[in-house]
Amino acid sequence: MQEVSAQSNVARVLIYSATRDYRHDSIPTAVNALVSHGPAANITFDHTEDQTWFSDDTLQQYDGIVFLSNTGEVLDAAGKAAFQKWLDLGGNFVGIHAASDCLRNTTFFQRELGAAFDYHPALQNAIVDVIGPPHPSTSMLPKEWSVHDEMYNFKSDPRSVGAVVILSANESSYNDPGPRQYNQGTPHPTAWFQEHVAGVDGNGTAGRSFYTSLGHLNETWEDNLFIAHVMGGITWALQSNTTRAFNPDGKVGNGTSADASTASSSSVGSGTGTVSGSSPR
Repeated sequence: MQEVSAQSNVARVLIYSATRDYRHDSIPTAVNALVSHGPAANITFDHTEDQTWFSDDTLQQYDGIVFLSNTGEVLDAAGKAAFQKWLDLGGNFVGIHAASDCLRNTTFFQRELGAAFDYHPALQNAIVDVIGPPHPSTSMLPKEWSVHDEMYNFKSDPRSVGAVVILSANESSYNDPGPRQYNQGTPHPTAWFQEHVAGVDGNGTAGRSFYTSLGHLNETWEDNLFIAHVMGGITWALQSNTTRAFNPDGKVGNGTSADASTASSSSVGSGTGTVSGSSPR
């Protein structure tokens, strides 16, 4: 797999960080980190926790959607339907950390992400091994990456839906008293990608997806190596050639920053420096 540099076309990406259960206090730090790194990667990030943004009209502007540390039932039925339609039209998906612990009974989402969160042992130092094929999200990492984070366990093996695992928790490097009740496969999945996502219906256009289970602490989101890992995954996902950022025949994506500039001011922001608080219709 080739190294991916910043794309030549500007892609539009929505960060969605709504929570209904546990809420990570690192979410604002994570949003700020992603937004600040957007311009260098030719990505315009918008951010919301408003589920009404998940409508056909709003989502059609986005080349990618990032679910950031979401928990619980963060979309209603209408939002799920719009999200499924957007995925079927070639949209690209990225999940980060607790995103695997939301929409737990929504089949298309679970397949899109790859596997559902089960549990994690205590926050501690651990080693994460870079495995699998070369990938832009791991090319900058040491072969044995020392982290201070939560080592997630999952309810299934993401490889069962076609995902390729590229980071694996080294289980000899940390303490996990269990119990484990599910088979998540070996080696232990920690980050993975899908070249053609499993969350689309049979007639849909499959984009790409990327998921990393790391990202618990504020300090993690202040670490340049971790940010490079995440941005590598996002940039790779966007280069699926299924959206307008790279394919003029794409059906979704490549919304302009001018759309966001008409939105009202709020605590959520755009990577162009524009503050956007209502959906950029």
